[in-house]
Amino acid sequence: MRHTPIEGQQIQTLKAFYALMAQTRELRLAMVKDLYAGATADAADIGSLKNALGSLEGIPGSGGRFQLKLDAHREIEVELDYEINELKKDILYLERGEAALVTHLEEIHTDFRKHVDAGVAMLEGKKFNAFITDRDGTINNYCGRYRSSVQSIYNAIWLTRFAERCCENPIIITSAPLKDPGIVDVSVNPENKIVYAASKGREFIDLTGTRRSFKVAPEKQQILDQLNEQLKALVAQPEYEKYSLIGSGLQLKFGQTTIARQDISKSIPAEESRAFTEKLTGIAAELDPEKKNFRIEDTGLDVEIILTIEGDDGLKDFDKADSVNYLASELGLEMSRGPHLVCGDTGSDAPMIDATMAHSKETHAIFVTNEEELRDRVMGACPNAVIVPSPDMLVAILNTLAR
Repeated sequence: MRHTPIEGQQIQTLKAFYALMAQTRELRLAMVKDLYAGATADAADIGSLKNALGSLEGIPGSGGRFQLKLDAHREIEVELDYEINELKKDILYLERGEAALVTHLEEIHTDFRKHVDAGVAMLEGKKFNAFITDRDGTINNYCGRYRSSVQSIYNAIWLTRFAERCCENPIIITSAPLKDPGIVDVSVNPENKIVYAASKGREFIDLTGTRRSFKVAPEKQQILDQLNEQLKALVAQPEYEKYSLIGSGLQLKFGQTTIARQDISKSIPAEESRAFTEKLTGIAAELDPEKKNFRIEDTGLDVEIILTIEGDDGLKDFDKADSVNYLASELGLEMSRGPHLVCGDTGSDAPMIDATMAHSKETHAIFVTNEEELRDRVMGACPNAVIVPSPDMLVAILNTLAR
């Protein structure tokens, strides 16, 4: 079935770039729906993806870095590896088939087959009660800007295939919001196949399409609303607008707010980024001088301002272990009944293993990392774990299991 076409276009501004990526999201979503139902890709739709690819590759730049205008006076230099490479993979997948794509992945990733075979050997023949996974850097290749991290077609089909055939409760837990922009806006999986748990799991859309959320005390919500209004006003100022456009941008999550202070391309001068971070922490301190409501985390790229909850030893921030336990209760997952599969790529994902293991020792894990410390932490927490260096390997494992 032919869908709304994407024309070749000259992309000069960051906003035009985001608009083009939103077009690719709508087309990919429609194509995945058709393909998963057994249809074949329309040549015109493949042509639209090629037009989008050509438009991205036509952005001025050199050495893998491209120049886009923030406004009439300012430019930003960005890397577009994710956006370009995922379009190329989709076009290969649609034109030449799955085997050709796998061959390509074997060519671009060292020891691809070895890692995939190891994961399949550990998990083959299992039907998982809960499949709990992070998104970015885990089942989705990492992108420098969340708003343009549109899921690829092959990735959606492989994940959905695994979700339907190999597990009862497939859940993606992400730090990003649900919408505007959030995980819903960059995902192209068929609807009602995977639970989207956003804002570190504080809000989620279940398999019936119903949105549910973790209860937040009214007084805490009020102070977070005040913070959000101040931050929206801040990035509306010309000198600060760029922080809403680079990297994670400004994300108003449920129970948490994230704002970029830098991106992976280091587009912001270091001193300017530090000064902006100090301004953010100052705003939070004025609203919460006794530090009862906010916990602040600086990732180096983002500033995370998180509402506290009551923990065993006093106030704490809501982490992904809390998310697993909350979702287990809300969704009736019967977590004491394994096996389960947990996937992640950072230290903030490791608590998902701890929480799941506390429910059932019949827990398996696949983590995407090249960091020895995280590898050791994962292997120490979960004996049935496999470490792979690329999200492509992880989703290939899942697809192989489903096939």
